[in-house]
Amino acid sequence: MSEPTTAAPHHDYEKVLKDSSKDVASFDTDDNSVIQKFRHFLHSSPSAVSLIVLVLSLIIFGALLGTKFFSAFSLTLILQQVAITGIVGAAQTLVIMTAGIDLSVGAIMVLSSVVMGQFVFRYGLPVELAVLCGFAVGALCGYINGLLIARMKLPPFIVTLGMWQIVLATNFLYSANETIRAQDIETQAPLLQLFGNTFRIGGAVFTYGVIAMVLLVAVLWYVLNHTAWGRHLYAVGDDPEAAGLSGVNVKRMLVSTYVLSGLICALAGWALIGRIGSVSPTAGQFANIESITAVVIGGISLFGGRGSILGMMFGALIVGVFSLGLRLLGTDVQWTYLLIGVLIIAAVGIDQWIRKAAG
Repeated sequence: MSEPTTAAPHHDYEKVLKDSSKDVASFDTDDNSVIQKFRHFLHSSPSAVSLIVLVLSLIIFGALLGTKFFSAFSLTLILQQVAITGIVGAAQTLVIMTAGIDLSVGAIMVLSSVVMGQFVFRYGLPVELAVLCGFAVGALCGYINGLLIARMKLPPFIVTLGMWQIVLATNFLYSANETIRAQDIETQAPLLQLFGNTFRIGGAVFTYGVIAMVLLVAVLWYVLNHTAWGRHLYAVGDDPEAAGLSGVNVKRMLVSTYVLSGLICALAGWALIGRIGSVSPTAGQFANIESITAVVIGGISLFGGRGSILGMMFGALIVGVFSLGLRLLGTDVQWTYLLIGVLIIAAVGIDQWIRKAAG
């Protein structure tokens, strides 16, 4: 049996390391560059991009149009034009934050408004009860969406696409494609036109629909940032499996999100009656696209789990600023669609770039 080898003296190891570098290893990259710091700032403040774009667009159109654009009436007119989009966009924001999408928001909005009008003029119900029935219809549609997505694991895109067609057809069949005139509503059920009523502050003209949008966004901002339900919503959108393992009831969260989305769409339906004055089954047909546009331009990630409800409102205002500014410049309306399309693609690209900061 061979004798065990003697371990090398400790000073032999030191001899090997004698001429080695004494520098401390560094793993720093270019993370401290201005661009990297800016990207990390945008990642931590999701609504910053849309706010920057909004301010720049106001400055540009203000420089081009002067007081014609920068007047109290013009600026509040933008708010009036985007009120419906902002309310429906709030519903869409909640859904997209769960990494879903809702193509039925516009149809649910219109059906809710039709139910409110028909229940008053066809069945003679008190207007207050008719409004509640409209909210019940919106909540029911949202509940069906949530149930199919959460319980049956169906893709949100397919479910809400089918619901859009079903609700749209139901809307036309139930209303017989008839419009309830503004004069009749003003005489018999003025409460339905509540959100179209205006009030002045100096030269600015506001509608109660604008106030409803601002209050809704403020409440949802608080809920999303300062309640357990809001934190759970972000968690489900970011990683539903990890959220489930941490104790979040993912299915219940998804169902409650779609129900709340349906209720908000019903509120938008009520505001829509005030905006156009009448109950029309053909109104608001592009609300689903407009809401997605506001959400995407607002910097809310389509992959879920990241974004701010404030960004959605900024996104809706950007669309309103471009629409009014280009109209005042006398350009073709197609330029508005072209520029908004560019903004949508740019917003998705910026979102992908910002998401890399998390890694």
